Amino acid sequence: MNYLASIGSYAIMIKEVFRKPTKWSIMKSLILKEIDELIFGSMGILIFISFFIGGVVAIQTALNITSELIPKNLVGFATRQSIILEFAPTFCSIIMAGKVGSYITSSIGTMRVTEQIDALEVMGVNALNYLVFPKIIALILYPFIIAISMYVGIFGGWFAGVFGGFSTSADFVEGVQLDFIPFHVTYAFIKTLVFAFILATIPSFHGFYMKGGALEVGKAATTSFVWTSVVIIILNYILTQLLLG
Repeated sequence: MNYLASIGSYAIMIKEVFRKPTKWSIMKSLILKEIDELIFGSMGILIFISFFIGGVVAIQTALNITSELIPKNLVGFATRQSIILEFAPTFCSIIMAGKVGSYITSSIGTMRVTEQIDALEVMGVNALNYLVFPKIIALILYPFIIAISMYVGIFGGWFAGVFGGFSTSADFVEGVQLDFIPFHVTYAFIKTLVFAFILATIPSFHGFYMKGGALEVGKAATTSFVWTSVVIIILNYILTQLLLG
């Protein structure tokens, strides 16, 4: 029953976000601030993780090739498929649920605790539009850093494969180009946009509607991370079945 009530409250929040918009002159600066914080502020950690995960995928694939009948270009092929189809859009989104989601929940939750949200509402400002809408717009650029993650992940696989002595550069590049299906990239970006909306809204929901004091802000951030991750994993299954099944 509580879950159904939460889903209903979440749907109402989404509706309120797009009602009574804030003046564009104010909204523009809010959006640019969120782009800097949520997008550019997350590039470093995603690039770092993508490089080493790509390397690990390449090494593990190479170590499991025990038969001479298996082509050497399989290392590049497996790295490309793993990074594009799952690692970049899904695993990175779960990482972002921890970094970005916790930031969103704690920042909005702190505003709730310090009664800044009440002050906005007293002034006649639609607090949900003011706080949540810029985050949704900023995260429309989320596919941009996922594209970088894809590139860096494959490059990390090449680096580990070639300099680790597991594959030649020619074999790896041949594997990356082998049987490439452009729709797989489209599929990854569709997932990424859906996950971006989840990353912006579920943490905002937990921050905006939290009750209590400073201690509850931390609990709300943890809860939002768990639920954001769960929803991303469930939607990943559904979208994969719909788009690739």
